[in-house]
Amino acid sequence: MRKLLFTVCLLATAGLASAQQANGNKVQMKELIDEQFRFAEQQYKVLAKNVPAQVMPKTYNLKTNKVETSDTKWWTSGFYPGSLLYIYEYTKDPTTLKEAELRLATLEKEKHYTGNHDLGFMMFCSFGNAYRITKSPKYRPTIDTAAASLITRYRPNAKVIQSWNSSKKWKGPVIIDNLMNLELLAWVTDHGGDAKYKKIAINHANTSMKNHFRPDYSSYHVVDYDMKTGAVVKRGTAQGAFDASAWSRGQGWALYGYTMMYRFTKEKRYLNLAKNIASFILNHPNMPADKVPYWDFDAPGIPNTYRDASAAAVIASALLELGQYTEKKDAQVYIDAAEEMITSLSSDAYRAKAGQNGGFLLMHSTGALPLRSEVDVPLTYADYYYLEALMRYKNWYL
Repeated sequence: MRKLLFTVCLLATAGLASAQQANGNKVQMKELIDEQFRFAEQQYKVLAKNVPAQVMPKTYNLKTNKVETSDTKWWTSGFYPGSLLYIYEYTKDPTTLKEAELRLATLEKEKHYTGNHDLGFMMFCSFGNAYRITKSPKYRPTIDTAAASLITRYRPNAKVIQSWNSSKKWKGPVIIDNLMNLELLAWVTDHGGDAKYKKIAINHANTSMKNHFRPDYSSYHVVDYDMKTGAVVKRGTAQGAFDASAWSRGQGWALYGYTMMYRFTKEKRYLNLAKNIASFILNHPNMPADKVPYWDFDAPGIPNTYRDASAAAVIASALLELGQYTEKKDAQVYIDAAEEMITSLSSDAYRAKAGQNGGFLLMHSTGALPLRSEVDVPLTYADYYYLEALMRYKNWYL
């Protein structure tokens, strides 16, 4: 009897200690998240001063100490207003909202853009968040028009949305990033739009599931199609270390994309694929201890090569959503890993000092190393998905 009582007491004590540790961790994360959003509010006021009207920030040139910008047709144009909106959602700072509205007005014309597949990045990360946060109906027509523009790139014979136009190198390229643009289509259908948008999103997700993944659940970056027949011409990369490598941000896009498609469809195949992709990422022998990936999981020179903070931000945000749909044991693995990534990104190793970095939040992202483009620099989408991860953790786990 005494042994039984002693065992019960031990279990009770262990349970209490575990609960206290969990509560203490929540307090720490709450403080961390608050600190990051307060920092972001001030830092983005610095960034706003460095970005002229009619253009959007892309990165910061460490050699010239100047913010590099793009026109609104560039694929990253929606991330700056999207980040401002996440900051406003947390801080309720009217100056931040005013800046977001000014940038949305500049971006709005791109709802008609059909030059590539990036309408979701451009218009849903911006106007989608604006509609969700402000509830203003004025943003809805822009979202609907953007969805109509995006599906002009749908190729029914191959059942995919063509990412880039044909070139000497690619006949009908579809990149793994394209999964991210499906949210725009599925959302429009689920909010009163035509059913065809979601159907196209599902078709694209199914085709990509079939053709983009290797047996270990890593993803190719580019699959090239014969759009008349749907046959795969070849598989390769544009931004990874080599054709068969696991480009880190690409694995993040895949994880995020299929987790998001499960949200819209409750299709178990998507959930299972997302879990397998998460397992590949989190158990990879080349994942660093701080959970901020090298720019490619198969990059030459590991550990003496570049990291990609943007990949960590995308993966962290995706893992937090995946934790919403999985059993407690698996969910805790995803949440813990995302927490480690967020904590690392919020540390001095990756987060800029106040007033520095051109106004961007994060350092040490890698855009396209093989092209020698945007290597070891801040990137606008790294900030966006970092802020999204912070907001998701706050809303779902605190």
